[in-house]
Amino acid sequence: MAVEQTTAEQEHIHHTYIGNVIPWYVRLIWLLFWIFVIYYGITYFLPAIQQDLIEPSLPPAR
Repeated sequence: MAVEQTTAEQEHIHHTYIGNVIPWYVRLIWLLFWIFVIYYGITYFLPAIQQDLIEPSLPPAR
């Protein structure tokens, strides 16, 4: 298999970057992710941590 040798100008046709602006749908995905993280933390994580801090697990009695 031979590697095709191309110039930088020929390769540049595949790069169509307009700028470094983050698209709105990527921002929406991040927003939904952080909403889920907050929901999960409040709903599941905090109650579990509070229960473990108030009533730590004791080794089973023999």
